[in-house]
Order: sequence, then structure tokens, then C-alpha cells
Amino acid sequence: MRIGIDARMYGPKQGGLGRYIEQLISHLEQIDDRNEYVIFLRRENRDAYSPTKPNFKKLIADVPWYGWREQLELPKIIRQTKVDLTHFPHWNVPLFYNDPFVVTIHDLLLLHYPTRESSALGPLSYWFKNLAFRKVLRHAVRKAEHIIAPSEFTKQDIHNALGVPLNQITTTYLAPWEPVSFRGTTQKSDESIGGGTEEFPRINADTTSQGNPSSYLLEMTQVNRPYALYVGVAYPHKNLNRLLDAWQLFQQKYGTNYHLVLVGKRNYFYNKLLSNETMKQCNNVTYTDYLPDSELTKIYSKASLYVFPSLYEGFGLPPLEAMQYNIPVISSNRACLPKILRDAALYFNPEKNEEIVEALYRGFTDNSLREKLICNAKKLLPSYSWEKTAQRTLDVYENSV
Repeated sequence: MRIGIDARMYGPKQGGLGRYIEQLISHLEQIDDRNEYVIFLRRENRDAYSPTKPNFKKLIADVPWYGWREQLELPKIIRQTKVDLTHFPHWNVPLFYNDPFVVTIHDLLLLHYPTRESSALGPLSYWFKNLAFRKVLRHAVRKAEHIIAPSEFTKQDIHNALGVPLNQITTTYLAPWEPVSFRGTTQKSDESIGGGTEEFPRINADTTSQGNPSSYLLEMTQVNRPYALYVGVAYPHKNLNRLLDAWQLFQQKYGTNYHLVLVGKRNYFYNKLLSNETMKQCNNVTYTDYLPDSELTKIYSKASLYVFPSLYEGFGLPPLEAMQYNIPVISSNRACLPKILRDAALYFNPEKNEEIVEALYRGFTDNSLREKLICNAKKLLPSYSWEKTAQRTLDVYENSV
């Protein structure tokens, strides 16, 4: 069988979706010598992927996502390769593509949070975008040979919201990216949790765009001061405004010997967050912009706590990635998160500042709880592996044609 994979969003610069595509292809290469694969990439990420098996080929499909070219040009490019099945790893399946395909629906965020806050567009443009999203999504789930979901929560969500029969949806759990250079080297000690009083560097709206995050990173990793870490985007459902409000209360109640570090690619939403009055008033918050994996591991390895205040997730990969570094995790109790993280996280109501504050305090100071969460995380992590994800995805491919 000849299989095409739309990998235009390949790589960590595209966040969790890019990581998913990257890891899926890497592990399909490891387990499948039988089928042929055509990996469609854009020019900007073509060098990020190099096939390691002769049955994997890459092809340039330099078509931006979410636009008219995606609707008209991408189907032509795919058809020219004469694939038997195409895997679209996101909901943006071209309306004019009606050959056999499977699609991964990671979440229904835009259905559940269709607010203007979630977009940088004007009112008319946003209305049109939302209308187009709904049309494309319904086409994708209606025409797909099969649908892949990253969690049972998302599977049920697709069934309830879009009327897709459950037997048309397969759950393929995701897994954290495993940083080779830090495997087994990140056990926290009491000394790393305790405080120094050194001042963290602050990266604000005026300096980030011109500064080099790596230089700030070097300073940060040399400071023995406990910090809570968040890695990800700043979309409204990630609830970072609430986290900042809670952080200010936390400092007022428990002192300023703690720090909060936010890591994520600078864009409209981070710019908006950086201009937040609370952000301006908090002296113990650092924003680093995007960091490559080699530098991100250093931030993880020094963190005392990972905080995840999201209101909605289809899977919730960042907390699992943090657990690999033996970092205790405190998490929102919403959506799929309690089912994915199980007893390896301390949960809080993400809409109550007081609960976030107390979770932060316990996460920093309760050594018995910290040890329990780290121990439970070590038992949890083997449940998720990219080998399992790739094998279940391959089963979907082979059962769809």
C-alpha cells in the first residue's frame, strides 16, 4: 500500500501538532518495512525530516495551511503521487479531496471555545473563519475512512458533538518526547527545591523580540531558586491570565522566593499576555520565547514544579513531558486531564484562584506529596509510548483500505 502523510506542520516549532507528526513518522519508520510512504512537507521544514528507510520518501507540498491554496492545490499534489490512502493529522482536510483518507482530530477546541478572544482577526474575518472551520471539520469526519483521536475523552467528544459512530473512531494515545541527553539524570534533591534569593532575569514585551533567549536561559540555569514552569501556547483556553492572577496572590500570601517561567513561541497571544497589567506587576515572572529542544531540556531539568492550568485539552502532552524530568505536576481537573495523568498530578479547579494558589504552595513545599507524585509518574509514563501509537495508527491504515 502507498500511504501519504500531510506533514506540512512537521516539527516542534508547530507545537504539539508538529511533535505528533514528527514522532509518528519516526516510529512508523521503525515498525513498517512493508508499505510505501510519501511525506508531504513545506520548503521551510523539508530539511527537518530525512527518511531513514527506503520505503519513505519526502515530497515538497509548499502549500500554506488554512487558505484557498490548501483547498485547491494540495489535492492535486497528493493525487499526482497516486497514494492509496492519505493521513491528514489535523482537521484541515481540503473540501475538494475525496480520495480515501484518515484524519486525526486532536480536539474540538474551536467548537467549544468559538470566541473572538481566540483569534487575532477582525469580526467579519473571524466569522468567516469559524464558518469555514465548521464546514471543513464536518467534511473531514463525514468523508474519512476512519478517525483517529488521542484520548477516550476526545473520542466521546467527537461522537457527542458530531454524531460520528464510536466504531468509526480509534483512540491512539500520544506519548511524551524523550530527551536522550537527560534520560535518568534529573532527579530533584531537597537542595534544588529550597530557595536562594538570586534575582531571575526578566524577559518582557520590550526585550524579547530583540534579545537572545539563550543568553537569559544560561543565566537562569545557574540560579538556585525554585521555579514553576509552563511550556506551551498562550491561547485563551490555556488560562494563563488566571494563572498570573493566582501567581500574584501566591506571592502576596507566601512570599517572593519563588519564580514562574513561561516558555512558548512569541505571537499575538503571548504579546497580549505580556501586556497584561498583572504580568507587568509581577516581578517574579519570566517569559523566554520559543526554545529549541536542546535548551528546553535545561529549563525542565532545573524546574521545581510544572503547572498546567488549561480549561480544555484533547490529550494534555506537556505535563507528561515534564514528568520525564521528575518534576511534580499540578494540573487543571478539566477535560481529559484526570484520565490521562491519573494519580501522578495534584489537581485544582482552574477557575478558582485560591485552589491554584494552594496547589502551587503544596507543590513547592510538601516533600511527601512531591515524592508521591514523582513515584506515581514513573509508574504512569510506560503506559504511553510512540511505538504503541505508531502500531495502532498502522492498524488503522491497513484496515481502512
